[in-house]
Amino acid sequence: MIPTPNLSHLTRKDYEHVYEPAEDTFLLLDALEADKDFLRRRNPRICLEIGSGSGCVSAFLGAVVGQNNSLYCCTDINPHASLATQATGQQNNANDHRRYRCLGLVDILIFNPPYVPTEVEEFTLGQQQVDISGAWAGGNDGMNVTEHLLRQVKALLSPSGCFYLVAVSQNKPVEIMQRMEQEYGLLSKTVLSRRAGREHLHVLRFQVQE
Repeated sequence: MIPTPNLSHLTRKDYEHVYEPAEDTFLLLDALEADKDFLRRRNPRICLEIGSGSGCVSAFLGAVVGQNNSLYCCTDINPHASLATQATGQQNNANDHRRYRCLGLVDILIFNPPYVPTEVEEFTLGQQQVDISGAWAGGNDGMNVTEHLLRQVKALLSPSGCFYLVAVSQNKPVEIMQRMEQEYGLLSKTVLSRRAGREHLHVLRFQVQE
């Protein structure tokens, strides 16, 4: 069993501005561990996490696939989250997190989006304030941010790339999978599903057809 990354450097004050790992985070970690053989066979060179928050997921991915030949890139609109991600990388001996032009180069792409359905006004405010509310307020059907990324996934992935997406049932994950296959030719599967309180969480995996 791969241990959860050490986040002892983050304080309660940090979590006032940065999304604290919760059920969706741990489901994603479990999905990556369940897929470890699949991921290791791909021998990834570039791994990209969008919306990295605390940096927990990328640090865990580094433990899953190793760091000798892999570069881990993270991005988040929240500057507090960017600093937390950098600190987590240092705490867990992960490679430096840098920004690169990644079109057609990403071997593993990960996104745990703001997926909670909310009023558009709440979603817009969360994105404008670039603070913690932007980590969960998803607008119509919880899909406002996710829709933007889905249109770019195929262009980002390398010829052997794969993409992990966290979704809740209100996001209509089956429809997402069907659309990504029909419009972009990406194969898809549900890696893990779990109920957490009132939410039914899913981790979806998409990959370029080989």
